[in-house]
Amino acid sequence: MAGIAAGGSRRSALAPYLLLAPGILYLLAFYLVPALSLARTALSPETGPWYGGLQHALSDYGMHLVRSFQYALTATVLAALLGYPLAYAMAFRAGRLKNLLLGLVMLPFFTTFLVRTLAWKTLLADEGLIVRALGALHLLPVEGRLLNTVWGVLGGLTYNFLPFMILPIYVSLEKIDRRHLEAAQDLYGAPASVFRKVVLPLSLPGLLAGSLLTFIPAAGDFVNAELLGTPNQKMLGSVIYGQFLTVRDYPLAASLSLLLMFFILLLVLAYTRALGTEDLA
Repeated sequence: MAGIAAGGSRRSALAPYLLLAPGILYLLAFYLVPALSLARTALSPETGPWYGGLQHALSDYGMHLVRSFQYALTATVLAALLGYPLAYAMAFRAGRLKNLLLGLVMLPFFTTFLVRTLAWKTLLADEGLIVRALGALHLLPVEGRLLNTVWGVLGGLTYNFLPFMILPIYVSLEKIDRRHLEAAQDLYGAPASVFRKVVLPLSLPGLLAGSLLTFIPAAGDFVNAELLGTPNQKMLGSVIYGQFLTVRDYPLAASLSLLLMFFILLLVLAYTRALGTEDLA
C-alpha cells in the first residue's frame, strides 16, 4: 500500500509538468529555434565583425526604428483613450446590451487584417465621406487629406489594434467587486473621486495588458504603413519585409528583426517594472 501511495504521489507531482510539456515543446519549436536561427543569421561573420550587421542596421535604419516606436506609442495612447470609456460603459452601464457591445468589439476579428486595412484605405480616400466631413469642419491636417499621411497610418494602427485594448480593460473592470464601489461611494461620494481612487487603480492590470497587446504588434506592423502611408511613413516592419522578400539581404533583415525584438523587450520590461504585473487581466 505504501508503494502504491508513493507511486500516486510521484504521478501527482509530475502532473503539472506533463500538462506544461506540450506548450513548452511548442515554444521551443516555434519560438526559441527560429529566434536562435535569426540571431545566427544576424551575427553571421559574412558582414565582417559579429556585430557588423547590427551596427549597419542601426546606423542606416535607426530612424525607421524610432518612427515605429513613435507610431506604436501614439496608437497605444489613442487606443487607450478610445477603448477605456467603451470598456467602462460595457462593464458598468451597458446592462442588457453588454453582450451585444462585446460582440461588436470582437466582430472585426471575423475579417482578415488586410481586408480591414483596405477598407480603412477606402474610408480615408480623398473623395470619401470622412475627408469631406472633416474638410467642412476645417479639421483636416495641413496636407488637406488623410490617406498617405501620418494621420492615416496612425488611424489604421489604432483601429486595427483597438479590440486588443478594449477586451483586457473590460475583463479587468468586470472583475471589480461591486461592493468595493458601494464602499467607495460612501467614502468619497463624488463619481470622479470613486473612479480616480478605486476604479482606475483596480483596472490598471487590464490597462497594462491592453497596452502591451497593442504596442507590441503595432511596433512591428508594416501593412498599415504600406497601404495608408508613403515612403516618408515607412516603419521598420516595412524595411524588414522588403529586405527578406525583395532584396533578399537575409543578414540585414535578420539584424533589423533582432534589433526590433531587443528594443521591444527592453521597453516592455521597463513598462511592466514601472506599473507592476500583479494580477494581470
